[in-house]
Amino acid sequence: MSLHIKTEYDDDIAKLVIMPGDPVRVKFIAENYLDDYKLVNNVRLNLAYTGYYKGVKVTVMSSGMGCPSMAIYAKELFDYYNVEKIIRVGSCGSYYDEIDVKSVILAEKAYTLSNFSYQYDGKEIDLISASSFLNQKIIENAYKANIELRIGNIETTDVFYKTINNPEVKKNYCLGVEMETFALFYVASLYKKQASSILTVSDNLVNNKKLTTEERETTFNEAISLALNSIICLLYTSPSPRD
Repeated sequence: MSLHIKTEYDDDIAKLVIMPGDPVRVKFIAENYLDDYKLVNNVRLNLAYTGYYKGVKVTVMSSGMGCPSMAIYAKELFDYYNVEKIIRVGSCGSYYDEIDVKSVILAEKAYTLSNFSYQYDGKEIDLISASSFLNQKIIENAYKANIELRIGNIETTDVFYKTINNPEVKKNYCLGVEMETFALFYVASLYKKQASSILTVSDNLVNNKKLTTEERETTFNEAISLALNSIICLLYTSPSPRD
C-alpha cells in the first residue's frame, strides 16, 4: 500500500511518468501540454495529474526536493503502481562557463558523495547510469526537434548551499549539479525499470548567471516537450528490462 500517493483508482497513474521536482511545474505541464487531465493525487500537496499527450496516457507528478523525497515517490510509483518509465524534468547548476542558463543537459550517469545507496540497501555505490535505451530515444527526439543537448554525467548532492568544492566532481566529469537524479536512477535499477533525467540549467556556477524564480517555473518548455515526445515513443518499442 502506498503511503504517500492516494488515488481513487489503481489505473489513475499511467505507466509513463514525467517527474519535475516542483508541484507548480507539475500543474503548468498538465494545463499546457495534456488533454483531459485530472488531479489524481494531492497528498501533502505533492500534486500528480494524469491526462493524454498526443493520445497517450501520461502522468505528471512532483518528486519534491532531494534524494529522500525522490526515492519515496519513485519506489511507490515503480512498486505499487507498476510504472515502467520515469523521466525527471528538472533544473541544475552548471559547472562550465560555456554551458549557460537555459542549456539542456541529458544525464548519462549520476555521481554522488552521499551514502544514499548504503542506507537504502547496504551497497556502496557512488555512480549509476540512466537507462541507455530511454536516453537514446531522448537523443533521437532532440535531433528531430533541433534541440541542442549537452550529454554527460551529473552530480547529485544533498547540500544546496555548499561552502566547499568537491574535487571528485571533475574526476567524474560532471557537467552540473542537482539533488534528485541519483536516487531516481538507483531506485529504478532496483526495480529493473527505466529512468532518465533531462535538466535545464537554472544557474551557471562559473559566470553567476541565474534564472529568476518565475523563469524557473516556466522556462523549461524544451525539456518538457522533449521528455513527453520521447516517453510516448517507447510505447511502440520493447527494450530489455533496465536497458
